[in-house]
Amino acid sequence: MKINQLQIEIDGIDKEILRFLMEDARKPILQIANKIGISGAAIHQRLKKLEDAGVISGSKFIVNNKVLGYKTMAFIGVYLEKAASNAEAVKELKKIPEVLECHYTTGNWSILIKIICRDNEHLMQLLNKKIQPIDGVSRTETFISLEQQIERQIQL
Repeated sequence: MKINQLQIEIDGIDKEILRFLMEDARKPILQIANKIGISGAAIHQRLKKLEDAGVISGSKFIVNNKVLGYKTMAFIGVYLEKAASNAEAVKELKKIPEVLECHYTTGNWSILIKIICRDNEHLMQLLNKKIQPIDGVSRTETFISLEQQIERQIQL
């Protein structure tokens, strides 16, 4: 598999390392090395190569939103009055902590956002008081997620 950033080759060992770390980023390097059959130093060198090429970056913990009281996930299609309003609308959306993702799209909407809310009332407040008043937003279309049935990264 070739990655365009630096056109590096990713071989089977690189893929195996990535699979282990995608499953659990805290897995000890030596444990991965023992399972694959190469040295810990070789794993570190390969990870450095992958990081320098932009294939991987950082690691993170995954927070359970429901445990923190955020039980409503929604996707909102944002219609803009004109395409030139996109940059300013995104700037304002970045100020709303409940906005998890923002995508510039083709199709009916200019922007598709993913938001997390405590409940439907919280969602309504965000729509009415923070999202719809943004300059350039003409209207929104909201889809509430009943259940996330698949969550994954690309499979290697």
